[in-house]
Amino acid sequence: AAESGIIKVKTIAARNTDILAALKENSSEVVQPFLMGCGTKEPKITQLCLAAIQRLMSHEVVSEAAAGNIINMLWQLMENSLEELKLLQTVLVLLTTNTVVHDEALSKAIVLCFRLHFTKDNITNNTAAATVRQVVTVVFERVVAEDERYKDIIDQPAAVQGNSNRRSVSTLKPCAKDAYMLFQDLCQLVNADAPYWLVGMTEMTRTFGLELLESVLNDFPRVFLQHQEFSFLLKERVCPLVIKLFSPNIKFRQGSTTSSSPAPVEKPYFPICMRLLRVVSVLIKQFYSLLITECEIFLSLLVKFLDADKPQWLRAVAVESIHRLCVQPQLLRSFCQSYDMKQHSTKVFRDIVNALGSFIQSLFLVPSTGNTSATPNQTGSNASGNTGSAQTNPGVLGMGGGATVLPAFEYRGTWIPILNVTVQGSAKATYLEMLDKVEPPTIPEGYAMSVAFHCLLDLVRGITTMIEGELGEAETIIQTTTEATSLPTQSSEQQDLQSVSDQSEKELVSRAVWEEMVNACWCGLLAALSLLLDASTDEAATENILKAELTMAALCGRLGLVTSRDAFITAICKGSLPPHYALTVLNSTTAALSSKSYSIQGQNVQMISPSSESHQQVVAVGQPLALQPQGTVMLTSKNIQCMRTLLNLAHFHGAVLGTSWQLVLATLQHLVWILGLKPSVGGALKPGRAVEGPSTVLTTAVMTDLPSISSMISKLFENSQYLDDVSLHHLINALCSLSLEAMDMAYGNNKEPSLFAVAKLLETGLVNMRRIEILWRPLTGHLLEKVCQHPNSRMREWGAEALTSLIKAGLTFGHDPPLSQNQRLQLLLLNPLKELSNISHPDIRIKQLECVLQILQSQGDSLGPGWPLVLGVMGAIQSDQGESLIRTAFQCLQLVVTDFLPTMPCTCLQIVVEVAGSFGLHNQELNISLTSIGLLWNISDYFFQRGEIIEKELNKEEALLQKQAEEKGVILNRPFHPASPFDCLWLCLYAKLGELCVDPRPAVRKSAGQTLFSTIGAHGTLLQHSTWHTVIWKVLFHLLDRVRESSTTADKEKIESGGGNILIHHSRDTAEKQWAETWVLTLAGVARIFNTRRYLLQPLGDFSQAWDVLLDHIQSAALSKNNEVSLAALKSFQEILQIVSPVRDSEKPETPPAINVSVPLVVGTTTATNLGRSFMRTDSIGERIGRYNGSEPPVITDEIEDLNLWWAAWNSWYRIGSESTRPPITCDKLTFIPSQPFLTALIQIFPALYQHIKIGFSMDDLQKLGVILHGAVSVPISSDASPFILPSYTEAVLTSLQEAVLTALDVLQKAICVGSEGMQIMYPAIFDQLLAFVEFSCKPPQYGQLETKHIANAKYNQIQLFAPAEWVALNYVPFAERSLEVVVDLYQKTACHKAVVTEKVLQNIIKTLRIPLSLKYSCPSESTWKLAVSSLLKVLSIGLPVARQHASSGKFDSMWPELANTFEDFLFTKSTPPDNLSIQEFQKNESIDVEVVQLISTEILPYANFIPKEFVGQIMTMLNKGSIHSQSSSFTEAEIDIRMREEFSKVCFETLLQFSFSNKVTTPQEGYISRMALSVLLKRSQDVLHRYIEDERLSGKCPLPRQQVTEIIFVLKAVSTLIDSLKKTQPENVDSNTWAQVIALYPTLVECITCSSSEVCSALKEALVPFKDFMHPPASKVQNGES
Repeated sequence: AAESGIIKVKTIAARNTDILAALKENSSEVVQPFLMGCGTKEPKITQLCLAAIQRLMSHEVVSEAAAGNIINMLWQLMENSLEELKLLQTVLVLLTTNTVVHDEALSKAIVLCFRLHFTKDNITNNTAAATVRQVVTVVFERVVAEDERYKDIIDQPAAVQGNSNRRSVSTLKPCAKDAYMLFQDLCQLVNADAPYWLVGMTEMTRTFGLELLESVLNDFPRVFLQHQEFSFLLKERVCPLVIKLFSPNIKFRQGSTTSSSPAPVEKPYFPICMRLLRVVSVLIKQFYSLLITECEIFLSLLVKFLDADKPQWLRAVAVESIHRLCVQPQLLRSFCQSYDMKQHSTKVFRDIVNALGSFIQSLFLVPSTGNTSATPNQTGSNASGNTGSAQTNPGVLGMGGGATVLPAFEYRGTWIPILNVTVQGSAKATYLEMLDKVEPPTIPEGYAMSVAFHCLLDLVRGITTMIEGELGEAETIIQTTTEATSLPTQSSEQQDLQSVSDQSEKELVSRAVWEEMVNACWCGLLAALSLLLDASTDEAATENILKAELTMAALCGRLGLVTSRDAFITAICKGSLPPHYALTVLNSTTAALSSKSYSIQGQNVQMISPSSESHQQVVAVGQPLALQPQGTVMLTSKNIQCMRTLLNLAHFHGAVLGTSWQLVLATLQHLVWILGLKPSVGGALKPGRAVEGPSTVLTTAVMTDLPSISSMISKLFENSQYLDDVSLHHLINALCSLSLEAMDMAYGNNKEPSLFAVAKLLETGLVNMRRIEILWRPLTGHLLEKVCQHPNSRMREWGAEALTSLIKAGLTFGHDPPLSQNQRLQLLLLNPLKELSNISHPDIRIKQLECVLQILQSQGDSLGPGWPLVLGVMGAIQSDQGESLIRTAFQCLQLVVTDFLPTMPCTCLQIVVEVAGSFGLHNQELNISLTSIGLLWNISDYFFQRGEIIEKELNKEEALLQKQAEEKGVILNRPFHPASPFDCLWLCLYAKLGELCVDPRPAVRKSAGQTLFSTIGAHGTLLQHSTWHTVIWKVLFHLLDRVRESSTTADKEKIESGGGNILIHHSRDTAEKQWAETWVLTLAGVARIFNTRRYLLQPLGDFSQAWDVLLDHIQSAALSKNNEVSLAALKSFQEILQIVSPVRDSEKPETPPAINVSVPLVVGTTTATNLGRSFMRTDSIGERIGRYNGSEPPVITDEIEDLNLWWAAWNSWYRIGSESTRPPITCDKLTFIPSQPFLTALIQIFPALYQHIKIGFSMDDLQKLGVILHGAVSVPISSDASPFILPSYTEAVLTSLQEAVLTALDVLQKAICVGSEGMQIMYPAIFDQLLAFVEFSCKPPQYGQLETKHIANAKYNQIQLFAPAEWVALNYVPFAERSLEVVVDLYQKTACHKAVVTEKVLQNIIKTLRIPLSLKYSCPSESTWKLAVSSLLKVLSIGLPVARQHASSGKFDSMWPELANTFEDFLFTKSTPPDNLSIQEFQKNESIDVEVVQLISTEILPYANFIPKEFVGQIMTMLNKGSIHSQSSSFTEAEIDIRMREEFSKVCFETLLQFSFSNKVTTPQEGYISRMALSVLLKRSQDVLHRYIEDERLSGKCPLPRQQVTEIIFVLKAVSTLIDSLKKTQPENVDSNTWAQVIALYPTLVECITCSSSEVCSALKEALVPFKDFMHPPASKVQNGES
């Protein structure tokens, strides 16, 4: 065979140029001999052949068939265990040189290697193992090569159908197919199943299988990722396998006894476990994206392996695996994306971190015997469960080693050294590499801890660098895109916007991932790190931990994750302070934590309470900053280290701290306090000794550090100038809340407060002056509202100091643009100064005012728009703030008024006025008030002098404001709108003075009132015409209202003295009286303005309204219950009524030319606003009045307008009159009764008033007037005033009031006299009025139910002596008598007037006169009845002819009975004459009676035919009665002859007779009268005679009284006279009845014969003689009956 082979080779060599290719074709023949040689099983030959075959193979001249043969031959050798190493070598060469061997052959070759691996021979074993590894690698490298070859022609692989058939690999190319089969069988083998492809395997170990799997997966990840079939294998075969193999490790619990579980649990086996973990590491690292769900399981397993109940080695290996993951931040990120961020998946990333934390914690807890069962087994969940158990169950604390130099962790007695395990950033594992160990190794103490520690550090480092890198990129992209966006071109802009939005979406997605990563890990990290920080005894380790915490805090800050950021910061802060230090911001409880309630203040993270027995070097001892000093606290070097970290954090990451500035600063504040640093000027901290308590003790180490710490703190705040605005705000807010806490602590005790915050606020403010605007409000707001109002004076003082320093610094700082051009900023800076005014502490206010003074002195000229604020500060001083404050403020104001008025903007003048006014109102110091009124006067002068300039400026300003208002669409709203701005200034001044006019202090009121009316008087002409409207309504009437109100409500209590020893005059000794004076002043002032400025006011549209209001004020003043006020009111009334004393035309002021609008203006508006001033301002009064003398006729002041005014005045007058004269309903001591001067003045106003209203004066008005006149006259006088007003008793004089009343009526009467017909109907009313007064003579008027005493009576019965009444009624007699005279006069003039006739005036006069006439002697004054009689006679002499004239009309019918009664009552009065009446007097009186009878005989009886019969009858009866004496029996005998009124009787009788038989009988009526008279007379005679006879008979011897005798004589004489007269008369005139009566007398006469008196007898004779004529013989026809 060998030879034929040689020949073959030769021929091939000869024929072909390409020997090798040819050889390959025939290789099976060439190889054959060698195969045979091997078949001999002779070692030598075999070796030779194998070498030959190897050479052939290395030259690649082996065809597929030959290769198959070779492999079969090798297989036989292997079965015979010959040349095993050579075999392996051959296989290797065969497979590596080319790819001829595949499929069955390949699998056979591989099986051959495997079989050799499991021989007894160690060398063969190892070589075979190496060969297997190489062969497997080769198979997979072929796949990679094949993929490279075909990568250009990518054909779409058909979709793998469910892969139910494991062999369906038809789609794979040859090499790939081999690899697939190989890998699939490896899995089968590891799983202890039969292989599909590697036929002939005898045995296999798991460890070796796992190693192979791991190497394939690790070296050829692309194969698996590119071919679906391979991925499928991974998913379907590898993962389940791994999970299955892990199961013993999961189930195993250290220390659990076998009996507890039914089946004995397999013990975890180190080699497999370790290899499995390696496979898992590779799977996770390479195929994470394929095996998301599976990885979730793996990772959860890893986490479980860290549990405390797993064996130490398992935990160590697991930690190493986790370390491997921790150094791959991108991988961690994908975990986070795939698990933590999905809704229902396990939070794997979080669990990993938490597991590390729990792991570290568990290492510190030395397990004691009973402990394992107590440890909970909830590994999957958040680690807080473990934390809880770790804390509650500290186990037995073995007190481990003491102080040591080894770097180590030490916690609660557990001491763990720190080993240097890896280089930073690489996960170099120790135990995962121990592939040769079968037994678990022993782990040195501290190893696991150190790895875990590094895990944490690497984790933090990885995450932060990754996220920050990406953040940085994102930010730069955003910046560039935004810059691009701002380009002008349209299209590019849109594109850019597009890209920006894509960008931001991407940004949002990645930001969500970053946030989730941080959120997932921070809790666990923090728990672990803070524990380690607490346990660390090594400076380097501490530094690392702090650095990790710092970077995490900064990262959270950048991502805006507040909770986590604060938690890390809190940890650092806690580290800086002594253990168990009570600082509320940081104290968080585990309880709050397990309920997961995060509160912003103390981020409740699972914090492990620090162990107190730390072995740190103490470097400082100080006071804690707390409410109650609790002894001292110590700071260790670690605290200082943390403090430095804190400062670095604040320094470099200030921008992201946000709200956690609070934590940082709070901690710093406490440290600063403990170290005893105190603030100095400008806010920097200097070491200063604590005031109280044991002094702070500092070691030299710290002493050297202090300056650097102090400067770091200062630098920290200086650096605030580089922070962005938001962060700056956070810093300020934090300082503010710190300061709030410090303030809370300083409440209620005078301990030194912590001024850290206030000092730092000041420092921050000063360094950020260039952008002061953004922090000014919170900064000053805090200082103002909180610090400056604090009860602790030191705190307050610092607050005010800080604030004023900031304001002064702000004003002097060189802002850009300068303050003068940046008004807003200037106002902003000054505003807090004003706000200080809301604080009541005097020390603060003094500081504030000092600051104002300094500003005024240094920058008074350039304050500009800041003036209102500065003035506001002065104005804000309240009365109750103590004199010194008010004085200081007033000094500032005086300085302003004297020096700065010209420099301030004119708009501020108004504020100056207001401030000055407010000082006037302060009641601390009267002098300041009075001086401030003086200042107001000075200010008004300044306005007057600089009027032009001020006006221009104000108008400019006004226009500006108007424009702004229009743009905003709002209405410009300022006080006293729409007056011009300059006028508004004046109005403001007036209004201020007006307020002072109602000050409680009389002196201030008086001064202000005088100033107000003087300024209006002096400068009022500067005002525009329309502004007067406002002056009247808003200033003057408003003032009047207030004065009226105060006066009416003022206190009536007596004021003892005016402060000090000043005595008060009795007219001012109550508040009411003092107010009365003010009222008088004010009313007079207003009335004067109305009077003098009438020409200005009248053209105003609503002058009549103003007039009404003024009248109303006058009225209420007049009706006030105060004599002084009421009288003054009437004076003002008189003043305003005189103003329109009719002017000649030339003097009459015209309306100003501007207002010739014929439309009546709407009430309430002023003249049309568009009328500007039509005149320049001038200063001479003459010119000023001159400008009103226009050529146009006045339009508004027409007659009607005037009449209305007068009528308004009349109505007012009527109201005043009717109110003041109406009697009170009840009467007591306090009843107010108007004084005489008041009433006199009131009535005196009427005549003047009447002149203007007489045209429309109607009956109603007359009646109203009458009521008032009547009322006024009825008012009594108080008894103490009577001597001044009343005349002495003997004089009959009228009081001035009575004079005035009569004058008023006189004026009326004269007016009626010349008035129209219509007016004359008023006569009767006037008569009524006068007659009412006449009645007063007998019936003085009652004033309500007031008891008065009447002086007239006092003449007779001295009432005064025993009834001294409060009130004295006047002596009305003279008044009544004067009225009567007026009546007579008037009647004489008006008797014939129609009205007088129709209204029965005559009857009324008679009726009234009847009263005194009937009283006669009973009249209060004798003169009265005498006057009454004479008046009656006069009136009748005129009236009777009129009455006769109108007899037919019946108008006087009712008068006659009245007249008859009057005669009757007078002539036969019931009153007796006084006892002391002299005879002459009596005779005089009798003559008066006679006069009356004569009047009857001349004026009445001759005209009997015009007079009613009844009346004549009454007269006859009366004459009859008079003619027959019936005198009173009260006279003494001596006087009888005189008292009998014989003369009177005689006249009566004569008259009677005269009219009985007058011959001039013209009418039957008259005859009737005489007949009636006769029968009366005869009847009378009969009666007298009968009575005489009776008396005579009864008296016997006694003579009858003289008077009766006289009477009978008179009767007898009368009878004889009568008979004589009858005879003389023509017979037809005498009635037969009369004759009968006469004859009937005869028997009676005869009976008188028996009388004893000689006089009677002689008279009787005369009477009897004429009867002879009646003696006729009886006629037969006439029957004379007796009657």
